[in-house]
Amino acid sequence: MEAPTVFAAFDKDGDGKVSASELRFGLWSTLGEDMSEEDAAAILSAVDADGDGLLNQEEFSSLAAGAQENDDVKRRCLMEAFGMYASSSTMITPASLRRTLSRLGAHELGVEDCRAMICRFDLDGDGVLSFDEFRVMMMA
Repeated sequence: MEAPTVFAAFDKDGDGKVSASELRFGLWSTLGEDMSEEDAAAILSAVDADGDGLLNQEEFSSLAAGAQENDDVKRRCLMEAFGMYASSSTMITPASLRRTLSRLGAHELGVEDCRAMICRFDLDGDGVLSFDEFRVMMMA
């Protein structure tokens, strides 16, 4: 089974698209950051390639991976995604990764599975992912 994605966590109604309100809720629930409807609409319009006012998975991934030119938007979205998985504001541990993936429906993954996932991008070998290592992973 494929592990749930950050996109799936934002796509609350499961329609394959992220609306401005889903984006706002996702930012609030993971970072505690309140975003205005206007800001959410601006972020959506910046990456909405097909002009439907919603983000499909490819458009959302583009936003999360930082493929857009607006550095503030890129950093904010990456920090939001990082915050979903981090045990604190500074690192993603195997246990925090497992907890989040389990909440997203990947109940069969154990801590060792999560440790192996982290190992691929753990550049300093400390067994956890910092924000910078997470950013590298998302850009890969």
